[in-house]
Amino acid sequence: MAVQPVLRMGDPELNRVSEPVTRFGDAVLGALIRDMWETMAARGGLGIAAPQIGVPLRVVVFEAQASPRYPESPPVPRTVLVNPEIECLDAEMVDGWEGCLSVPGLRGVVPRYRRIRYSGFDADGRRFEREAEDFHARVVQHECDHLDGILYPQRMRDLSTLGFEEELSLAGRFGEIPCEV
Repeated sequence: MAVQPVLRMGDPELNRVSEPVTRFGDAVLGALIRDMWETMAARGGLGIAAPQIGVPLRVVVFEAQASPRYPESPPVPRTVLVNPEIECLDAEMVDGWEGCLSVPGLRGVVPRYRRIRYSGFDADGRRFEREAEDFHARVVQHECDHLDGILYPQRMRDLSTLGFEEELSLAGRFGEIPCEV
């Protein structure tokens, strides 16, 4: 296992559409997933997509437990999601603060679907499906966007909400919109 460098906004690799995984349960996919977990943990993230560490494959991992960084956030189960598909369960969208390991130090308000169903495969190729809402749904949508070459600032409606975490916190802006990724 190894912590990998995280590509940052501006790197053209982050704008590519990733390729589907075709081989499951092998050492290559296993090593990629271990590196993703290690890198995510080392950077204090909730999730990471393979393209963020320079691997253009449709793989994301995510998990959220109570932490000082996200004290209000409900838990999100530890998940490896390969070749994901997302279905919106209704048209309701909610705004929430998001940050990203590839956009370090910045946060912005992003609209996301409140309720989704996502499906895909685990590392061994077993298909699964879950429904998610609110914070859990936001995390899934954020991570899966990376697989299509989309970073959260591209989803923002109002760039005046984009700012450095420290400045936003000092200005008391985080309390305006409750949800964070």
